[in-house]
Amino acid sequence: MTTSHAIRRAALGVVTASAVVLLAACGGTTHTGAHGAPAPSATTSAHNAQDVTFAQGMIPHHQQAVEMARLAPGHAASAEVKALAARIEKAQDPEIRTMTGWLKSWGEEPPMAGMDHSRHGGMAGMSGMMSADDMTALEKSTGAGFDEKFLTLMIIHHQGAVEMAKTEQAKGRDGRATKMADDVIAAQSAEIKQMKGLLAQK
Repeated sequence: MTTSHAIRRAALGVVTASAVVLLAACGGTTHTGAHGAPAPSATTSAHNAQDVTFAQGMIPHHQQAVEMARLAPGHAASAEVKALAARIEKAQDPEIRTMTGWLKSWGEEPPMAGMDHSRHGGMAGMSGMMSADDMTALEKSTGAGFDEKFLTLMIIHHQGAVEMAKTEQAKGRDGRATKMADDVIAAQSAEIKQMKGLLAQK
């Protein structure tokens, strides 16, 4: 009897200890905020409507820049323009994928995959976006004429992206999105300066 009693006490002790550990674990991830409401956990998204607007707008904006850049190898005369175009594509293509991932994680719809945004009328009014006529004219250009048109249009395009990024800086909440906005402003402002310099040499 003594042995059975000891076993039962030991078993009860294990169950009690497990319950204490379980409660402690739960308590470690549940906090209450003001008025007893649960406070957001570390994994809660901190994005706001501006972050969504930034990503949904910048994706097609970047897609058009990449489309423009991909024309350069077969159309441009200047090695500097070709190198600039390659750098634009290399920088903006991964950012498109990153922003698409953000939107999906936020439960928001990314712009439709495969849509030809450069020719989509609704996008032409976005800051810096080229019209269908602009894109057609660029595609038909070659040599020095392409270089000048590409630089002129891409300066406008970059200026639009910088404007969008500044709005995100001012009103965005998600740290990753505002950091990308910082990067866009820094990189594209430097490229605007370079492109203006190349145009001045024409």
